[in-house]
Amino acid sequence: MKLHFIILACTVTLAFVSCAKTPDTETIRLYVSASESYASGKFPETIEILCKEKKFAPALVLRAKAEYFSGDFDNAEKTCRAAIRRRPSSFEAKLFLARVLREKDDLKGAVQLIESLLADNPQDIRALRLAAELAGQTGKNDEASAFLDRAAEFSAESAMVLLDRARLRWTAGKGREALEDLSRAKAMLPWGTPLLRTIVNLEKIISEVM
Repeated sequence: MKLHFIILACTVTLAFVSCAKTPDTETIRLYVSASESYASGKFPETIEILCKEKKFAPALVLRAKAEYFSGDFDNAEKTCRAAIRRRPSSFEAKLFLARVLREKDDLKGAVQLIESLLADNPQDIRALRLAAELAGQTGKNDEASAFLDRAAEFSAESAMVLLDRARLRWTAGKGREALEDLSRAKAMLPWGTPLLRTIVNLEKIISEVM
């Protein structure tokens, strides 16, 4: 736990080293604690831990996500907007704000926001999926299909990340974890691609050795 705190504290501090004021130790401690609660699906607990946080953008984003998954869309919208005011470049805050607006039936606002996100992040699979869902909701099925085609194309990058991690895990003697990564990577790709053959061959080697 202590090591986890140190690692995450360093990461958070480095991420904000260019800001006028970096977060203090107590803020980081609360953020680490809330992150662990969020990862465990304890959304009310996450919200409670961060309820008094007003300035640290990552904490605001985390609270907004917990509020979203708790179904508290009004507060999630407020917290997302607060996070964006603190850090206008926050992709995560804008993405979840678009999701909140969709849940609140503000499709026009959600579409405008997702179009803005895709203008700056055209390869982001999460944004493409949400864009496809919004297009489908407004009856633009051809447009939804185009977004999903783009998302499928870029998913190959994610598959390559999993392949690279599988190789590292196999080298480190973690065969079972490597096979899990390969299985996930394989599911992302269509049959017949060269990358898929590479994944299948490595999967076969690992399985035979194990």
